[in-house]
Amino acid sequence: MTAELTRGQNHPLPGARLEIRVSAGTPVVAGATLGDEDGTVHGVAQVAHPGAPTLPGLEVSRQAAADHRLAVDLDAVPDAVHRVSVLLALPTGGRGPARFGAVAAPFVAVTGLDGAEVASYTITGLEAESAVVALELYRRQGAWKVRAVGQGYAGGLAELFADQQLPQAHQLAGSIHEAVASGLARSVPAPPAAAPAHRPDQGTAPRTGTGGSVPPASSPYDSQGAPGSGPGPQGPGAPGQHGAQQPYPGGPGEPATAGQPAAPGGDGPIDYSHPRRQTAAPPPPPPAAAPAEPGRPARPVAGDATGWSMEERLYNQVWGMFEDLARTTAAYRSAVDFADSRMEKELDQVLSDPRNRIGGQGDAAREAARARHGELVSQAREVLDRDVAQLVAEAEVVEPALPAAFARWDNPVWHAYRVPMEIPMALRLGDLHLPEADRIRIPMLIRLPLERGLWIDSGRSASLDGSFADSHEMRRLGLETAVAHAARLLAVYPPGEFTVHVIDPAGSGAQALAPLVHSGVLAAPPAQGAAGATEVLSRLTERVDLVQMALRGGAPDALPPGLDTSHQLLIVNDFPHGFDDRAVNQLRYLADEGPAVGVHLMMVADREESSGFGPLLDPLWRSLLRLTPVAEDHLADPWVGHAWTYEPPLVPPGSQVLQQVLAQVAAARRSWDR
Repeated sequence: MTAELTRGQNHPLPGARLEIRVSAGTPVVAGATLGDEDGTVHGVAQVAHPGAPTLPGLEVSRQAAADHRLAVDLDAVPDAVHRVSVLLALPTGGRGPARFGAVAAPFVAVTGLDGAEVASYTITGLEAESAVVALELYRRQGAWKVRAVGQGYAGGLAELFADQQLPQAHQLAGSIHEAVASGLARSVPAPPAAAPAHRPDQGTAPRTGTGGSVPPASSPYDSQGAPGSGPGPQGPGAPGQHGAQQPYPGGPGEPATAGQPAAPGGDGPIDYSHPRRQTAAPPPPPPAAAPAEPGRPARPVAGDATGWSMEERLYNQVWGMFEDLARTTAAYRSAVDFADSRMEKELDQVLSDPRNRIGGQGDAAREAARARHGELVSQAREVLDRDVAQLVAEAEVVEPALPAAFARWDNPVWHAYRVPMEIPMALRLGDLHLPEADRIRIPMLIRLPLERGLWIDSGRSASLDGSFADSHEMRRLGLETAVAHAARLLAVYPPGEFTVHVIDPAGSGAQALAPLVHSGVLAAPPAQGAAGATEVLSRLTERVDLVQMALRGGAPDALPPGLDTSHQLLIVNDFPHGFDDRAVNQLRYLADEGPAVGVHLMMVADREESSGFGPLLDPLWRSLLRLTPVAEDHLADPWVGHAWTYEPPLVPPGSQVLQQVLAQVAAARRSWDR
């Protein structure tokens, strides 16, 4: 049975040897790129196009035509290839249409060698685009899947290749069009008829071939999260506004600062380098998933993604789960929207005829339209439930395997906690989930060191209903959440490499700050009053100035003796009470310039109460990542713009894990100071 895909939907592939058939109604150029796990295409040698039609496991047509057959052997592609993108483009030269919106929607089908369709996709919604990523074949847990992408580019192949991070994008696009126009990509005979279906008693068919459906194995790749590889993200609101959707922290929607690695699927290739991380050869991969029963997916394995360590493999696997849930939910919502619009159209057609407004014929037509709507929604829900069930099974093996920095407070790994000797690559700041898949929570991981400060919203609008807690209760919850975040940061840094300061002008946060104060992990008691706040802010701004001057002057060893060079976190409670304009400007300076030199800001504040400062605070809020002390759907993913519900990492009621962890941190700090 053929799977008719909608944009963003995926489907498993039954075998490695496939054909991709294209029907466009007008001559188009067909090609493909081979990319790594992050969607990066490493040079023109990984692009199959009419001028260079063969790559390992892949062969495309040598000419522009209305119909194409691309041959794929996934077993023959290099091990480093994780994504194969199928590209379509309109030829240049003025002899045909200049945009896909002027022609019939292209149709793409994935078939077996016997011609049986596996999945198909009609690329609708194109207008001014002249190039499009039609399909994506990608590895997932040791198996290959196909995804309907349909991402178009008005700038043609040059913009498409630039989106896949090819530095020679414009030159390559020009050479492809020149090859088509000059006849270098000349016509070749149609491929021979597909081989008959393979039977178990016939033995294994060889992979190599010289034409037709199977590309030569000796011949010389795409991305779930790469820009342009899926439905475009809906524009997130400005960070710091109540109800605004912010990109998933550390993800592709976040700008990476210089020297910081971009997250999987971001605007650049992943850089896993770390000041103290060794760059030895990768360790052996984790055990392969156990063979699945016929008709069932393979059982998931924790750490089955790529990486230099188990920590990096788990990090990438969590990203894959987040990505898959975002896209399968997008496909479900798209299918429901299609069913709704189709039923509305059918009902309008029934009502447009006065004879059908009354009587049995009209009732039957309306019932038939509703039945078709229910069937479409049911089919979409079945696919979503299947994908969510796979992700739930994966989460059940991944969650217990997470290291402390990635784990919830109720994970047993915290009971075996020891102060680390190396900074982890990421930190868990909570969980994310979608209403259609409430059974699964995806860890919200951000890279370390922090690239931006945090704003813990203590306003009433931080709750989903805004009515279950008064303003005093919300301020208390906000500070308790900030303490939990600070404790995590202290716990994952080596001794002496992370220092926490607190400004509590009115002393209203004494109860929530007690775990930090009583354990002795703070650099000094919480600063109170205007004088205390001024002293802390002046000291930290001076530290930022000194480090910046030393780095810019190329003399990092010239810092004053005794300067604390560890990472610094400043927790500001009950803002804006007790702060004047000068203090606000210092906070803005720390938020903007601090992260680059290891000074981070965590504000516990209500934006509405701070509105008295006017536009003076806008740059401050925009530079901070907004989190909430209660569940709220204010974060957006960078692919399809879903509103994800964020849940803070609260310590279980009655648990002493926070105090136990902070006690070990304090003991390690004392030993370090000696």
